[in-house]
Amino acid sequence: MEERWLVGVDIGGTTIKMAFISLQGDIIYSWEIYTDISNKGIHIPESIARSIDQKLEELNQTNNQLVAIGVGAPGPVNEEDGSVEVAVNLGWERFQLQTILERETSLPVVVDNDANLAAIGEMWKGAGKGAKNLICVTLGTGVGGGIIVNGEVVHGVNGGGGEIGHMTSVPKNGAPCNCGKLGCLETVASATGIVRLAKEELVSSNESSCLRDYEVHQTLSAKHIFDAAKEGDVLANRVVEQVAFQLGLSLSNLANVLNPETIVIGGGVSKAYDTLLRPLKDIFLQFAFPRVVQGVEIVTATLGNNAGVIGGAWLAKEKMINKPVFQ
Repeated sequence: MEERWLVGVDIGGTTIKMAFISLQGDIIYSWEIYTDISNKGIHIPESIARSIDQKLEELNQTNNQLVAIGVGAPGPVNEEDGSVEVAVNLGWERFQLQTILERETSLPVVVDNDANLAAIGEMWKGAGKGAKNLICVTLGTGVGGGIIVNGEVVHGVNGGGGEIGHMTSVPKNGAPCNCGKLGCLETVASATGIVRLAKEELVSSNESSCLRDYEVHQTLSAKHIFDAAKEGDVLANRVVEQVAFQLGLSLSNLANVLNPETIVIGGGVSKAYDTLLRPLKDIFLQFAFPRVVQGVEIVTATLGNNAGVIGGAWLAKEKMINKPVFQ
């Protein structure tokens, strides 16, 4: 009997990552398409369906090869009907993604938040493989998060569960966050937040720093800051210390409540392993409950950009057999 495939879809503001994935979680074929955000993103489901059909044709396969589609979307998702409450970058508001995509593809579709799918992907085939109690935090342009307890994603009462990036880190005089609050973790631990902290340091300090040249040419990035810190730049190291403190404290508070087996840290910022994660672990140990420390491992994500599509495939598989599967 011919092996059947799952479809994983990870919708981003610029590109949509897609993959055909085996029932065992192995990627058969992966690709990307442009995210068409014209007319408030109304054409996105159609473009996903059309791209699936095109790839099946290229591979000499038909729709009968596919079992179901799992989709990650930015923003809160309504569990009951798979609608996306709001996705500012896509122009969506109460967008009936599941209903429309099922109509366009004639396949079962399940939708969840993209950060939740990244956590699921790392749990199934990545750095958290085998762990049923897991925290995943992604450090990129923003800070995303997914929390898994006893093998189930924590969604909360209306899809707002796991919003690690919007824990308050700076309770007084915090910077504005895109969510409308002040002082969220995202404002200090995302790539944009790290650059903001460095710019503030450059304004308030007369210290010599190689970061000043980047700032003059408006090219300063988080990578520049981590590279400078690694080379011993005092100002850059001060910024990294702030970031490590806020992340370490936030993760220790989460861990004290959830007692996870694994904390997975992913996203572009996580690549600065020696520079950021080692001091972060020291802060974590300082604030975490001793029994929690005994049971947890902090690791870097291993699936990279594939975490979301693999998580989508797991979700599609679970939908079809109605129970979590770990392989």
